[in-house]
Amino acid sequence: MKTYPPPTLSGLLTSGASLSELDSRARDIFRHVVEAYLETGEPVGSRTLSKGGVHLSPASIRNTMQDLSALGLLSAPHTSSGRMPTHQGLRLFVDGLLEVGDISDDDKREIEARLTAGGRTFDAALREASNLLSGLAGGAGLVTTPSLEAGVKHVEFVALSTEQTLAVLVFDDGRVENRLMPVQAGMTPSVLSEASNYLNTRLKGRSLSEARLQLKTELDQERLRLNETAATLIEAGLAAWSGGADEKRALIVRGQANLLQASALEDLERVRSLFEDLEQKEELIDLLDDVRQAQGVRIFIGSESKLFSLSGSAVIAAPYMVSPRAGGPKVMGAIGVIGPARLNYARIIPLVDYTAKLLGRMLD
Repeated sequence: MKTYPPPTLSGLLTSGASLSELDSRARDIFRHVVEAYLETGEPVGSRTLSKGGVHLSPASIRNTMQDLSALGLLSAPHTSSGRMPTHQGLRLFVDGLLEVGDISDDDKREIEARLTAGGRTFDAALREASNLLSGLAGGAGLVTTPSLEAGVKHVEFVALSTEQTLAVLVFDDGRVENRLMPVQAGMTPSVLSEASNYLNTRLKGRSLSEARLQLKTELDQERLRLNETAATLIEAGLAAWSGGADEKRALIVRGQANLLQASALEDLERVRSLFEDLEQKEELIDLLDDVRQAQGVRIFIGSESKLFSLSGSAVIAAPYMVSPRAGGPKVMGAIGVIGPARLNYARIIPLVDYTAKLLGRMLD
């Protein structure tokens, strides 16, 4: 069984409770309560624990559960019901008691087959990654597209017909952008070559955001030296390619319907709040950008992120990155799963971790 380092903390326990404060009895009962809740989604009673592996009387178990509630780790949704973990309790469990095994061989094969299907582009692989995680994990899959900070490796304009030209931009990180552009009057193979050479000389090794404004200024000054049709094509190419400072990175969300299936009837109001959270795409991108600072899986539970303070949701996410070069690995984006706080953390953590690593290898 492969073990994973503890997921990166996204917040501190405000209750101050820690595993060191719990004796072996309290720790065992706490673990059983959380594991039963994650499996069923229902509050857990003392009699259930007494019959299910905790060798104590229901009265003794109730006393310990009251102590755990006083620490802010358990709560009782109804006076006559059992106990369920609070978000602080889930955080303590995830950081200190959760046992995470390796991803199964079947899951590995399915992820690899779906992401690397013949002819699939990286953009298509990102969409498929969000899809498959939502299916395997039972939540909604989230993926941010790569940041556009990589240097340009090659630029080329290719004539497709008498009416269209294909503009191709290849980045150092392996990403390729293609744009169809209308053919201007006077377009010839030599004009396409002149425009390609001009941009290759000035863009190579630089990011688009670094080069765009300067290139526009240079282009205005050098129009007399360039073929007018080539200058117009260069200008149109710069406008068509993404990477400007005013552009937003994309967020891919798949599998929202799983959130309805994973929630009990009384949780529908929380699901409605979560659907509203998923509409806040800029905030979700900001949240996943926080994951980019981590070297592994990161978890946000409930109010640890202000975005989920009402819905009480959880996010399990990891960055995907290209291989180490000078200065270390370069993080390109993040991938994750969002759902109710009772997500199956033990299963989802290795799924997200493996998918992120595979996406990084595909970029290499």
